[in-house]
Amino acid sequence: MLTKTDDLNFNPFTVLLGIILGTVFSITFCTCIVAFVFWYLGDEAPRLAAEVESLVEIIQIFLVLTAFSAVSFIATLKSLKWRYFPLTALWLGLLLTGYYYWP
Repeated sequence: MLTKTDDLNFNPFTVLLGIILGTVFSITFCTCIVAFVFWYLGDEAPRLAAEVESLVEIIQIFLVLTAFSAVSFIATLKSLKWRYFPLTALWLGLLLTGYYYWP
């Protein structure tokens, strides 16, 4: 009997993409919560209010990475023909993010 999961591609690379998706999503989500707390406490602690701008930048970077990794994960899971375009964007985004933060 054929089920819907039979046409999904569960190889180790797809699992790695799922781990990357979960990681960048959790970074994005937690940074959003921290930015909200800093924004909410901004009147009481001006030092925290000064950090909201940099947190918004981090949120933007990781939101884009989350979108790329989600599209890459789904396209690879379903073995779509155009999966290499989001994969290239994801790996390039990860490299650029690493280059932006490491030097």
